[in-house]
Amino acid sequence: MKTLFPLIAALFLSGSLALAADTPNAAAPAVEKKLTSSQQRMADCNKDATGKKGQERRDFMSQCLRAGKPAAAPEAAVAKKPQRMKDCNGQAGEKALKGAERKAFMSECLKAK
Repeated sequence: MKTLFPLIAALFLSGSLALAADTPNAAAPAVEKKLTSSQQRMADCNKDATGKKGQERRDFMSQCLRAGKPAAAPEAAVAKKPQRMKDCNGQAGEKALKGAERKAFMSECLKAK
């Protein structure tokens, strides 16, 4: 019993010292990680969004984070793009192609520019 108490005290003390070694020292300088461009953009937009709440903030953040990226194509431009699959499928249907003939025709039609 007499040797058990000092042993327990030594274990307790060593455990608390190990925990103290894991905690950051206030005197040691903090190492700052360099932010990626997207993280930096998020931080900048977040600073600019102070004072905004709810939907207004969501809209602002969405617009701010998209800045610098190319805008999505307008619907009119998307509608004008040729729909090759639909056209080729229609042509194959008009010719009443089936099986291997249809597959070969579709392949050639889709490759054509």
